[in-house]
Amino acid sequence: MTLMMMKEWSVSGYLDHNPASIRAWQMVGAARTVVVKIGSNLLTLPGNGLNREWITDRVLEMVHLIRQGRRVVIVTSGAVAAGYPRLGLSVRPKLLREKQAAAAAGQAVLMECYEAVFAGHHIHTAQILLTRDDVEHRRRYLNARDTLKTLLDFGLVPVVNENDTVVVEQIKFGDNDTLSANVADLVDADLLILLSDIDGLYDADPRTNPQAQRIPLVAEVTSDIEKLAGGSGSAVGLGGMVTKLKAAKMASLSGCPMVLTSGFADDPILTVFSGQPVGTLFLPAIYPLNAHKRWLVNSRQARGNLTLDAGAVTALKNGSSLLARGIVAVAGEFDRGDAVFCLDPEGFPFAKGQVNYPASDLRRLAGKHSTDFEAILGFLGDPEVIHRDRMALISQDNDEPADVIKRGTS
Repeated sequence: MTLMMMKEWSVSGYLDHNPASIRAWQMVGAARTVVVKIGSNLLTLPGNGLNREWITDRVLEMVHLIRQGRRVVIVTSGAVAAGYPRLGLSVRPKLLREKQAAAAAGQAVLMECYEAVFAGHHIHTAQILLTRDDVEHRRRYLNARDTLKTLLDFGLVPVVNENDTVVVEQIKFGDNDTLSANVADLVDADLLILLSDIDGLYDADPRTNPQAQRIPLVAEVTSDIEKLAGGSGSAVGLGGMVTKLKAAKMASLSGCPMVLTSGFADDPILTVFSGQPVGTLFLPAIYPLNAHKRWLVNSRQARGNLTLDAGAVTALKNGSSLLARGIVAVAGEFDRGDAVFCLDPEGFPFAKGQVNYPASDLRRLAGKHSTDFEAILGFLGDPEVIHRDRMALISQDNDEPADVIKRGTS
């Protein structure tokens, strides 16, 4: 869909009060399990630690949601920003060991602040620190899911952050936008709210273009929508619009709508539930993935790419497994069981799956028939490169993917 088509379409576009928008905001208002992501630039003061007044105001909004019978999970940044002044540093550290020390110093301050305000309303918090490893390995993913859901069942507010004290590049989310989408998946959230320093997605950079218009409603994060994303806008946090669109896409495949709105507005959380459009609302996929495939798409890190011919693309979209004869090129180094993206002939990723062969073998098998495998490899392997049960489509441009079932089932 081109940007011009998007402007004229009745679902994604610029009209806040079209019927699709009204129905979408009714869905938002009915959300029972809500994940609220808070960025560093909102809850910290440059060089002076936490903005406790701002945090208090947001906690009071979340207390109001809980009193309405909703369940709330917080995904918070801010540990490093809260901690580096305690180390005697005047600017955010750059050395990894200093960042980790600042995170250790700041995390306790961050949790104390959340707990103190919630406890004043007889609600308690619980700290959850995650790395990518914790969601990429299936058993640890399930353990994290069970812990989060149990805390919610007991009436606590989980406060989730990346475990910056031990994280290294290989197991790093890199931004809490992505982490928040993973958490929304873990708790089967009905709504993900990203509080940011910008009040939505724009068709141009509003900081440099006074003619830029906010896009109130996005039906699907397409390649044209992704082109609207700029770089990181915050000197404190790492997440820019690119990561926010990635989070929207992840949430959508989980069947969870996402609202991007400004955390500097008055009552930004409660305004989301006012019934009136605010920020940018990203709609969930029409056909969300089942639980296992959500984990594959949202939590497994892709180790490579397989470029397919047009026939293989059509076959996969019709529910078939991937065969070697449809592979045109193999990129990356991966092993059997790793996740890879499947690309169409134009290079657009449309599926993700777990491969049955390492990259070194697939380079020899690409374009070949399965009857040739034994002669090429010296053994008779799986006829499918990726079985349909271990593959998920990550775009919604087909009528109804064969691999989708109702959300929430395992």
